[in-house]
Amino acid sequence: MDESLLYEAKALGDPTRHRIFRYIADANGPVGVAELTDFVGLNHNAVRQHLAVLKSANLVLEEVEDRLRPGRPRLLYRLHPEVLERWGTTGAYSWLAGLLAGAVRRHEQPRQVGRQEGHRRAAELPADADRIDLLENEMTRRGFRPSRTEKGTRVELVLGRCPFADVAESDPATVCQLHLGLVEGLTAGLGGMEVERLVAKEARRAGCRLVVRNLAYNPAGVPDPTVP
Repeated sequence: MDESLLYEAKALGDPTRHRIFRYIADANGPVGVAELTDFVGLNHNAVRQHLAVLKSANLVLEEVEDRLRPGRPRLLYRLHPEVLERWGTTGAYSWLAGLLAGAVRRHEQPRQVGRQEGHRRAAELPADADRIDLLENEMTRRGFRPSRTEKGTRVELVLGRCPFADVAESDPATVCQLHLGLVEGLTAGLGGMEVERLVAKEARRAGCRLVVRNLAYNPAGVPDPTVP
């Protein structure tokens, strides 16, 4: 067992912390501290301490609520994408299997199925947020560890990890085409972006390059040609 797994195991060794982890893993969306407090019957400070340990062990991710109504945004917690398929959780491979099963059932190509999933996911994301940020966050959420650079209209995301390395190693065409379709669906659904190319690398070594054009790019001092 490598060091990261030992750290995760130690964090989950506390029964209450394990219950909190399982609750977050089984939830349909991000979970707030108040909800977890009600679940385990402890005060907020105790729950926050348990969450801090889970976060430090990279078992959960912490995010700030996208709040539209008055009041301080809550801190929300969800399962870390790189923990999926471990410690009795489902995740990346279950998602992949579901998409590919649908492709076989409907006689569709992986890229087409990926586009449909990308469009579906784009409709769930906030319409007023930065499109490039949303794309990067979605790739992070899927477990790709993107590293982003921008130069003019070009945005490049180097994917530091393939969450489907086991399958991609034996059938890269299927998995990579599904990923390409997913990004095409996301960018089309979110608007303001266009996929230029996906440069695939060896799955185990990662480093795939996703290049996207930011159609909304307009540096300071350059007139917007869409404005009369």
